[in-house]
Amino acid sequence: MANVLILYYSGFGHIRTMAEVVAAGAAQVKGTKAEIAKIPEFEDETLRVVNQSYHQQEGLSNHFRLTKRKEDFEASQRAQEHIPTAAMHQLREADGIIWGFPTYLGSMPAQVKSFLDHAGQFCSTGELEGKPTALFTSAGSIHGGHEAALLGSLVPLLHLGMIYMGLPYTENPEYLTANPVGGSPYGASTLAGPDSSRVPAEDELTMASRLGKRVARVAWSFEQSKPFGQHSDI
Repeated sequence: MANVLILYYSGFGHIRTMAEVVAAGAAQVKGTKAEIAKIPEFEDETLRVVNQSYHQQEGLSNHFRLTKRKEDFEASQRAQEHIPTAAMHQLREADGIIWGFPTYLGSMPAQVKSFLDHAGQFCSTGELEGKPTALFTSAGSIHGGHEAALLGSLVPLLHLGMIYMGLPYTENPEYLTANPVGGSPYGASTLAGPDSSRVPAEDELTMASRLGKRVARVAWSFEQSKPFGQHSDI
């Protein structure tokens, strides 16, 4: 049995939806178990990025916009309370790891960076080396930095010795389009819209599912190639 771990951080629910689809895609691979865990939110509310808003206006209208954004954030967090919080031992035990998070300023959120900094302990132990990995993200618009976030975020995964996997052209014709849709050779993505009101499109979910399946296939193959007695289910 190959264990694929989907780790995600989601402020407003878009990445949570993508994570569920990624996990469902991974679970389609025979002999694979997919597990979802969320990267924890900062306890200090002043560190949370909940008030960023595009096209901000001065005055009362902006106040209502930011108030609604905070309410939407809090509602999304309540909806995720049943999902277990990610722990370091899960990285060690997984055969493949897929990471998901929204794009903040063309990069990963601080919550994810903090979690990865803690995972830096595995650089010295080599326990993540050789494990297939991938990324998925969201952005406010097609020009919101989702590709930059994916490209920049694969660097720490390479430091951990993981094998990075993207979304090849021939398997994902959906992103070969002039239409506003997420997805790229670097990983799956969804466009949340400037006010975060857009939900993941069908094409974006399709590519997310394929990403999960692709990592799961490699994880299963690697698991099967281990010498007898070293399989995770023995």
